[in-house]
Amino acid sequence: MTPPAPSGPVVLLGCGRLGSAIVEGWLKTGAVDPSDLIILTPSAKPVAEQARARGARINPPHDELEAARVLVLAVKPAMWRTALAPLIARLGPRTQLVSVMAGVSAADMSEVSARPVARVMPTTAVAQARGVAAVWSADPGALETARDLFSPMAEVVDLETEGQIDAATAVAGSAPAFIYAFVQALADAGQAEGLSMEAARRLARGALRSAGAGVETDEALEALVARIASPGGTTRAGLDAMSASGDLERAATAAVTAAVQRARAF
Repeated sequence: MTPPAPSGPVVLLGCGRLGSAIVEGWLKTGAVDPSDLIILTPSAKPVAEQARARGARINPPHDELEAARVLVLAVKPAMWRTALAPLIARLGPRTQLVSVMAGVSAADMSEVSARPVARVMPTTAVAQARGVAAVWSADPGALETARDLFSPMAEVVDLETEGQIDAATAVAGSAPAFIYAFVQALADAGQAEGLSMEAARRLARGALRSAGAGVETDEALEALVARIASPGGTTRAGLDAMSASGDLERAATAAVTAAVQRARAF
């Protein structure tokens, strides 16, 4: 029998793009009951107001944080110390920390907060309950808390070491933008071959949806490629052209390497 989840509010510190996506996912899946949600944000956010309408508390007095079971850090990495410092004394002794920030080590956050920390790197598709989230923690309890918060809205991938977080950020967190950029390039190439702008963009977006449907089968990526790329066909010709030039591998390697280096520079 699965033990009940720990009781107490979930506090979200920061409600920018990723923080807002997380709230949307919680509201969509019920992973966090709105009445158990506290959002701390310096400016008004539409999703925060949606959560408020369903029972969440927005910027309540800090003495209401003592009962929190977890504080999710979703602020900009350069601001985390300033944002967290005023809250430390208000948090209860059992409050755990879950960070979705890139480039800030669990050791640094634990030193400042004197409590266990889990790190999570989610994609913004958690808003649609279709995300992926890499998770790591040296503390089993904090790790389980992170899984509980994100597994209803993301495929959770456990990492072996904290050092893998930056690579996970590049391969998952940043990669949707890389993929969108490639799809845009495909649309531009289609337009250059005579398609109208509208037709090229609709076809390229439709191709992305079709590719996503294939991924949902959990079939190996190589098998998905082979299913479409018949020998001697148009798809195989395109793949061979990319393979011969090496441009695809160079672009992917350059994008992931640059994203990892940026994460390590925070």
